[in-house]
Amino acid sequence: MGQFPITLLGTTAPVKMWLHEHDTDYSAITQLRNVAELPWVEGVRVMPDAHAGKGATVGSVIAMRDAVSPSAVGVDIGCGVAAVRTSLTADDLPDDLRSLRLAIEGAVPVGFHAHDGQVDTRRLGLGDDSGFWSRFSYLHPGVQDREGKARAQAGTLGGGNHFIELCTGQDGQVWLTLHSGSRNIGKEIAERHIAVAKKLAHNAGLPDSDLAVFLAGTPEMVAYRRDLDWAQEYAARNRAIMLQLVQRTVAGHFEARGKAVTFEPAINVHHNYVATETVDGVDLLVTRKGAIRAGNGDLGMIPGSMGTGAYIVRGLGNPESYWSASHGAGRRMSRSKAKRQFTADDLAAQTAGIECRKDSGVVEELPAAYKDLDEVMAAQADLVEVVEKLDTRLCVKG
Repeated sequence: MGQFPITLLGTTAPVKMWLHEHDTDYSAITQLRNVAELPWVEGVRVMPDAHAGKGATVGSVIAMRDAVSPSAVGVDIGCGVAAVRTSLTADDLPDDLRSLRLAIEGAVPVGFHAHDGQVDTRRLGLGDDSGFWSRFSYLHPGVQDREGKARAQAGTLGGGNHFIELCTGQDGQVWLTLHSGSRNIGKEIAERHIAVAKKLAHNAGLPDSDLAVFLAGTPEMVAYRRDLDWAQEYAARNRAIMLQLVQRTVAGHFEARGKAVTFEPAINVHHNYVATETVDGVDLLVTRKGAIRAGNGDLGMIPGSMGTGAYIVRGLGNPESYWSASHGAGRRMSRSKAKRQFTADDLAAQTAGIECRKDSGVVEELPAAYKDLDEVMAAQADLVEVVEKLDTRLCVKG
């Protein structure tokens, strides 16, 4: 408490960090220095879960003047989390949650799987989405043959660090949480625009070509912002659909056992996105790659790794961090290293008592591959206040 932020010395634009240099990898520090060299960057803020990413560091908040770097947003445009408090309590949960996990996996496709067709959002109470889909024809020409896949993937989890969890709060109340983004269509959009940016003359000679930017007032920026806004909305809709499917599954599961379930309004926030925000009286393009907005009173969720729970938080509105906080615990090692170092037995041991997959297909997501969530939270006590600490009881992974 009180030791952060730390200023990264020797950078062109100011870089303020909510972690020590030795708490992240050398490549992440190199990326931060490279970003700070970009002539359009006004400042960089680094969250306590920071680790190396593609071009820009995961866990970084970058404020640019009249420019945006697609890599500073990330290829999973709009990735984020959602959470909802239920009327269930820990006492309502059976000792064996396997049947509920299988029911959730039956309702929400995971990994590379998708729905057979487009989910009817009206049936879920989410309104008519025809207006949203009518904008698909305006997206980058290179993704026009992906519309059918994008429609079928709306309301699907994906793989990697994405999850659906059933958790209990310190008061015993049951929460449903999930983490996912814009699926394949967001990645396809991002990669095509990054390729366009790399060819622009003003990006010649950058310290890292993956940091190529679009400039305000150019056709390329207009096209990227149009596609970015659509993908961010897709990601939010994806989470909303999944949350409704999970809620209906959970409600049906318990109602069949004589227990009615109700749900409070959901939290649904991005942690890979761009927004225009006023910093020191100037409108800047702020990218958050692995960071949530933590403006005064903003509700969010900061999860750990597979089965290690999460924190529901309220932003304290700290301007030093550009009103931001971490998006999770953050990886302490790469997926490939985790696969080399750990086995399915390690995963089973580290997720003891939690209903989840315990096979080699998700070993790289075990808790030891991530930073300690409680330590990450302690480092950002001036950025968010804890509303509730959640403990995982059931975890669905792709």
